[in-house]
Amino acid sequence: MQRFGKPRILIIGCGDVGLRLLSLLKNRYRVFALTSSLDRVNSLREAGAIPIHGNLDQPTTLWRLSQLAQQVIHLAPPPNQGQVDTRTRNLLRILAQHRGFIRQLTYISTTGVYGDCGGDVIDETRPTNPTSARAIRRVSAEAQIRSWGLSEGVKTSILRVPGIYAGDRLPIERLKKQSPALSAEEDVYTNHIHADDLARLIVYAMNRAPAQRLINACDDSQMKMGDYFDLVAQTFSLTKPPRLKRVDLAKIVDPMLLSFMSESRRIQNHRLDELRFRLQYPTVESFLSSTSSYL
Repeated sequence: MQRFGKPRILIIGCGDVGLRLLSLLKNRYRVFALTSSLDRVNSLREAGAIPIHGNLDQPTTLWRLSQLAQQVIHLAPPPNQGQVDTRTRNLLRILAQHRGFIRQLTYISTTGVYGDCGGDVIDETRPTNPTSARAIRRVSAEAQIRSWGLSEGVKTSILRVPGIYAGDRLPIERLKKQSPALSAEEDVYTNHIHADDLARLIVYAMNRAPAQRLINACDDSQMKMGDYFDLVAQTFSLTKPPRLKRVDLAKIVDPMLLSFMSESRRIQNHRLDELRFRLQYPTVESFLSSTSSYL
């Protein structure tokens, strides 16, 4: 148990969102960050973390994690193949070596676990129905974490995250290349959250989420994908993308991108109220409106 100094927390997968999260935690916690890249050690240290070199695909490199911190935030994606998230499996095996030490784990999953919902309005009670290999691996990770949390007596929270955007995470290059979008009659609903709001939400979930809770980590937007592209284009005075029917789009876009354009759902976020969380950017429009004032 932490008796002196700052409590410890471990971030697994400290990319863009992890760094935003780190800035919120570093004054209160002693933050450790796992990285598989030695090139990132210095930048993580400069950002305020204590870097730990290890690879979730290589279990023998993870031995230092077993009693490093009692709170863990797991942002790392699954591997690129298979139906089981072996990275999460490797992590949980290490964390379980000292039963009773870990008291909390927060996992960042994806709304892709719902699959195509035909544009229906859904919440966390909707059964998972993954249709892509990457979403199947996410369901695997969720199941492992929930089972592990129950068996080990660890409080787990799972945040299901949609498309993450920010000022430096907008489809500007896509628009400049005039990559096509779906025709209006075939377009799909998409869901969003600003990266800063997601980082804040993770902190709220750590502190306020009930044990073993699933939470849709999305904003209030109700947008179709093509309308999102059009709005960004309008904000930055770019040409709106051409619209094509799905059969024609399938001939020219990457299959992974086409899979994103094949799932339609409108996700409710009512469980944010449980956390007493208020979005800084309730909709994509609200962010872009604030951005446009500085252009």
